Amino acid sequence: MSESVHLCTAGSGVEYAVPDATVTVKIGTEHTGGQYEVFEVDAPRADAAPPHTESWSKAFYVLQGRILVQAGDRGYDLGPGSSISIPAGTMNTFSVLTPAAKFLTISQTGRMSALFADLS
Repeated sequence: MSESVHLCTAGSGVEYAVPDATVTVKIGTEHTGGQYEVFEVDAPRADAAPPHTESWSKAFYVLQGRILVQAGDRGYDLGPGSSISIPAGTMNTFSVLTPAAKFLTISQTGRMSALFADLS
């Protein structure tokens, strides 16, 4: 096994300010052999990003607040403790329904980090 144990404590991690949220990399692909990455997302209520697709699968797990996830032709209202997985190639976006929301995003590969870095 080439990966080593990685600890990211509260308040640490590479942070990106993207148009609709602040995204903190909690586990990067350099710690998972390129398999997956985990982000903490802090998002205020704002206009949703345009629906889009990615070439990787991803999942959301809500910690605080409520978000509406549009995946394909359905909307999913997620509150604390709720999760959703979205297959690669699925049209998707999210919007925050409460004044703010905090959630985790898990994605395959390292492309989502690269996307956040480009947007920041």
